[in-house]
Amino acid sequence: MIHVEKIMFHAAEGQESNFYGKFDPREVLMLQIAVCDDNIGELSNMVQLIDLYRTSKNFDCEYAVFPNGFELIAVLEKGKRFDIYCLDIIMPGFTGMDAAKDIRRFDKTAQILFFTSTPEFALKSYSVKAVNYVLKPVTKEKLFFTFDEMLERIKTEDDEDAVIVKSKEGIQKILISNLAFVEVLGRNVLYHLRSGRVIECAEPFSSTCDNLLKYRCFIRTHRCYLVNMQYVDTIENSKITLQTLSSVPVAQGKAREIKEQYLAYQMEE
Repeated sequence: MIHVEKIMFHAAEGQESNFYGKFDPREVLMLQIAVCDDNIGELSNMVQLIDLYRTSKNFDCEYAVFPNGFELIAVLEKGKRFDIYCLDIIMPGFTGMDAAKDIRRFDKTAQILFFTSTPEFALKSYSVKAVNYVLKPVTKEKLFFTFDEMLERIKTEDDEDAVIVKSKEGIQKILISNLAFVEVLGRNVLYHLRSGRVIECAEPFSSTCDNLLKYRCFIRTHRCYLVNMQYVDTIENSKITLQTLSSVPVAQGKAREIKEQYLAYQMEE
């Protein structure tokens, strides 16, 4: 059974902040964290330390906890995504390393942290591009140091690749790495994030295209759609299926051109 804990707090004295509310574009977006451990005591300890960290460092986060890797991957298969995955390696039946390999099928850029009781898997952790490997017991000092490094990395990425939009909820910053695709619906532009969240903005789609096509990862598949090629799973003649399980249409006669552009993008990567 999956327990999801949503955390909201005041970003500054007297200033309300929440997942869909106003947002200071100078800060990192609310982080979504998955914690997976078959030991309930360790799971509880991790959640308490993360909660302690977010209050002391003043940042927004949501977290979901999973008692095994199967439940975590099942959620990803339904389209949910997280910014940070905290995984125990030694779990029966389906190890944290197994889970990490599956996570990388869905998400190439998210931060993966291993927390485990033995150092023997440290070398293997590099194969799934884990950002750190922390030995248990996980203490406040260990977690704070690890999260400090990770958030600094995320903030750097945030400053480099993001667009600022004005939505109904206020001014928001959208990380390019979090943006799966964009569509225009009537007079509104819908930004579909990898987490499943949709940010709706009243703006000309031509301006959206000008802003996003500056990034080589975006391609226009249809007059009403832009797709981030980082999230492409399959390309067919009439549609593209994304890793988030969403599908977007391909304009008639444009499939070959799109496949060629996608291949060129992958070769550059």
